[in-house]
Amino acid sequence: MVKLKELKPGDIMKVLDEGGVEREGVVIEKSNDEQLVCVDNGIQEFWYEPSQLVPIPMNEAQLFKLGFERSDTEQGAKYSRGPFRVLVKDPGNYTNLEIWYREDHRLFNHPLYVHELQNHYLEMTKVPLERTTV
Repeated sequence: MVKLKELKPGDIMKVLDEGGVEREGVVIEKSNDEQLVCVDNGIQEFWYEPSQLVPIPMNEAQLFKLGFERSDTEQGAKYSRGPFRVLVKDPGNYTNLEIWYREDHRLFNHPLYVHELQNHYLEMTKVPLERTTV
């Protein structure tokens, strides 16, 4: 389950509709008082409980959707978006990562979800990380 305090507007999540349909959506706002999250699921904006939100695991396809470009290095697969970098030390295995922006380096020995990468990107660059339109 996703913790409400982790979510920020612009975060990309999957939502479970009442009919059991899973679709991706973008967090619009959250209500700490009511413990609800407003998500635009591509059809409408709707309020969901945190138990109805599913984090999206980060992988190469998700990085490409976020506008990153891949280059292979001796250290592993490096994904770049401007001066922001994600280094996957064992390509295909997203549990040993390094991210950096200028002098700020962060190491992870566990998988990151897309919304977590978006939040680190925002903290480090002060700019939201959104999907690119193709």
